[in-house]
Amino acid sequence: MRTLTDARKLDPLNGKVCCAIGMFDGVHLGHQQVIRQAVSDAHQLETTSLCITFDQHPAKVVSPETAPLLIQNQRQRLDAIKTLGIEATLLLPFDEAMSKISGEEFIRGLSVDLGHISSICVGYNFAFGHQRSGNLEVLKQLGHELNFTTHGLASVSLDEQTVSSTRIREAISNGHLDAAGQMMGREYALSGIVIPGDQQGRQLGFPTANLNVKGLCTPPHGVYAAHAEVNGKSFRAAVNIGLRPTLKNPHPSLHVEAHILDFAGDIYEQICTLNFVGKLRDEQDFGTIDDLKAQIEKDVIQAQYLFTQL
Repeated sequence: MRTLTDARKLDPLNGKVCCAIGMFDGVHLGHQQVIRQAVSDAHQLETTSLCITFDQHPAKVVSPETAPLLIQNQRQRLDAIKTLGIEATLLLPFDEAMSKISGEEFIRGLSVDLGHISSICVGYNFAFGHQRSGNLEVLKQLGHELNFTTHGLASVSLDEQTVSSTRIREAISNGHLDAAGQMMGREYALSGIVIPGDQQGRQLGFPTANLNVKGLCTPPHGVYAAHAEVNGKSFRAAVNIGLRPTLKNPHPSLHVEAHILDFAGDIYEQICTLNFVGKLRDEQDFGTIDDLKAQIEKDVIQAQYLFTQL
């Protein structure tokens, strides 16, 4: 899959393109059918399939105070889109200027930059453009004028409830990681670049990989057993998610720290992806550093035991 930031560089097969448009946070079952429809259209019409998405959630610009935490980082989202057989993804920067463009202007601009659009595939409740001025009906009207087919795909339901990015975020935040994975059609994973920490874990005898998960939705605070994937290799890990109350930091911030078992290498600046196996306990204030260290020793033993039961 090619990833582009300029639609004019696509050079589509036979000068035509079939598009799927959306934020696609989580690339869940509903998103997947939208993208697969574009792939199917492209095969039938012998054109190029293209996913059009954005570098950040539009709400980050339009309404930052209510912008949701994301299910995936950008790399995860693009990797998930790639698995669906799409030939290219157009990753558009969503900035203040983009937020001022009406839905109609957006589609007309794409039509000029891409050449002939053969089809546009979206979710049934898709809204786009300045003040959400574009919707499925606007797309259909433009399709008649610009000669493209519009597909408004129905929602997907699991357990008689509609699959949505909002429901997945709620499931993750409530610790229902299996439910989140079912709606995504793949195992939920938390991923980030390993960044330098304050060495507190190392001083306690348990060095950790500290993940940058800024802007991402995370499971509830606590300690987990997880598989940590780094550079294509999978390691067992005990993972702490939380504010580390025992350390009494006057300005606590969220930390995601993975103590990778039986590993002593340097993985700074590497991508670490956590696939959770189970929760060991909730986050607690242990009062003293010695008590915290003793509990971490127990956590590691419990995580090791949990892995033997898989």
